[in-house]
Amino acid sequence: MDLYSQSLHYGYSVFEGIRSYKTAKGETKIFKAVEHYERLKISAQSLNLPYTYNTQELIDATYELLKRNQLQDAYIRPVVYAPANMSFNPNTESFLFIEVWEMAPFLGDKLLRVVTSSFERPNPKGFKIYAKAAGHYVNSILASQEAKAKGYDEALLMDMNGNVAEAPGANVFYEKDGTLYTPALGNILPGITRATVLELCDELNIPVVEKTFVKDEIYGADAAFFCGTAAEVIGFESFDDQPFRMPWADTLSKLVQDGYKNLVIENKKVLANEISGVE
Repeated sequence: MDLYSQSLHYGYSVFEGIRSYKTAKGETKIFKAVEHYERLKISAQSLNLPYTYNTQELIDATYELLKRNQLQDAYIRPVVYAPANMSFNPNTESFLFIEVWEMAPFLGDKLLRVVTSSFERPNPKGFKIYAKAAGHYVNSILASQEAKAKGYDEALLMDMNGNVAEAPGANVFYEKDGTLYTPALGNILPGITRATVLELCDELNIPVVEKTFVKDEIYGADAAFFCGTAAEVIGFESFDDQPFRMPWADTLSKLVQDGYKNLVIENKKVLANEISGVE
């Protein structure tokens, strides 16, 4: 990267977080590769970064990269970044790289102690909030570091109106009386894992409501969880030091977590049993 790149000086780049898995059949499979690379394209175009890359070619290149590095269970990070440009004038070109590495679930595999952040998610009128832009994640880093400095595992951020938004790098759901609730689109990143959870709930016949709500509605809930490509599906132990009404193992949220794990490795027999069990 040129040291005069707009990306280095202004955070003017876009990226994706993607995972590949070793499937139940032993094959390497990139989970929702098309959706991720199409979102990369949308993010770049929304920020006026020139984008000349073909989705299938990028997918093929990613499989080759995994093969050369002998990786199956891997995290994949494509980044589109800008050339040298110390002005705010539009660029006529952009560059792309793809990295792969082994990475455990981003937030670990234990239930999380979550706290309300003092930071808010950026106002959608000030940013293209649906774009996965590097500069947006300064907000995420500050919120997550603040939570950990206070002794918690992760933060939950509100939007500019005081409604629940999302985690620094994941979407949020809570469960109450047999229904899951998640913030409606508008002030959050429309996560691909979030969309996958919605699809899973439809298959599992678990009711889901997308709505605007305040954090008090999570207090006294049966369960809550974050979901994202890096985090996968991970439950809460507590929120603002308040525990949940049900043991995690007995919740519908745990069923969603198990369903997601089996979906990404294409363990279709177990997933089918889970679906029939709910029905």
